[in-house]
Amino acid sequence: MMGAPAAATAASVTASFPADLLAVDLAYWQQTVIKMGVVAAVIPAAALILGYVFLLKMMSFVQSRLGPMEAGPHGTLQLLADGLKFLQKEDIFPEKSDRFVFAMAPVMVLISTFLLYVVLPVGPDAVVSELDVGVFYALAVSSLSVVGILMAGWASANKYALIGGLRAAGQLIAYELPLVLAVVGVLIQAGTLNLQGIVYAQANGEIFGWGGIGNPYILTQFVGFAVFLIAVQAELTQPPFDMPVAESEIVGGYQVEYTGFRFLFFFMGEFGTAFVFAGIASVLFLGGWYVPGFDVDSNWLNLIGPVVMLVKIMAVSFLIFWFRFTYPRFREDQLQKLAWKVLIPIALANIVITGILKVAV
Repeated sequence: MMGAPAAATAASVTASFPADLLAVDLAYWQQTVIKMGVVAAVIPAAALILGYVFLLKMMSFVQSRLGPMEAGPHGTLQLLADGLKFLQKEDIFPEKSDRFVFAMAPVMVLISTFLLYVVLPVGPDAVVSELDVGVFYALAVSSLSVVGILMAGWASANKYALIGGLRAAGQLIAYELPLVLAVVGVLIQAGTLNLQGIVYAQANGEIFGWGGIGNPYILTQFVGFAVFLIAVQAELTQPPFDMPVAESEIVGGYQVEYTGFRFLFFFMGEFGTAFVFAGIASVLFLGGWYVPGFDVDSNWLNLIGPVVMLVKIMAVSFLIFWFRFTYPRFREDQLQKLAWKVLIPIALANIVITGILKVAV
């Protein structure tokens, strides 16, 4: 039988195993390069996951059909085949376009997506950069995509592209406000702008004195969660908010002149952004990477956390794409009225009620 000192030593080694596994003595620049490489790999992977699971398969089943079945088992390689097809296509510039601005527009959209992943935590230590103003940073860099879309619409020298770019600018500016206001209730409850701090606040919280599952803010901020999801849908320019790319009206909008890998950049930007916004919603409202029953500082959560986050991201993404496949496109006036006359007043009321309860309780 193992003696008490030996048993304690074995337990200590076992407890420290994840830390020893993850702790590698690297220079700061090496850590940064690895983290940037991981983020650069995650964006196309996220686009492939959401594109296959929801755009190809979920929509097919909703419409009582199979979807792609030929490329790989159950069509799993269809998006890879499409990606290779785009890479092989000719890179065409419109004759009267501003070539530099036209070329840089999809890159700007993709950079906006890339910067969002920098602050998304998937474990106690598994985050590229833990900023004290992480929420503010995420909401700020998400607005950079508007610049890329305007660049694409203007530089294409195409009236449909310009109309699409202007529509996108008006839509994204309108829905930035409810997006920001929906988050304020969470910030009031958590008392921090740090995304990791928000996860810890939910993990260490209690529901009527019971802390078995912490206090996921969706229980108290379900109104903010609903407003956040609607605003995200508009930020992604997905139906029913797809006025900037309405094929039946403006032939594809700001994307109409793009071919090959530049169009692929827009695709990756849209679905990569949907993935990271679902991740931010998971952190703000669903407790992020935390798993009830584990110590919040457990090193095992650096291994389990990414899986937990993926499950929550897929659940939130299901709601996003369910709305996409269900509702018809809004008219421009309906779109603006929803933002200014419905979502913003509801979000402001949620902030006031949350503030009152925070002070009173």
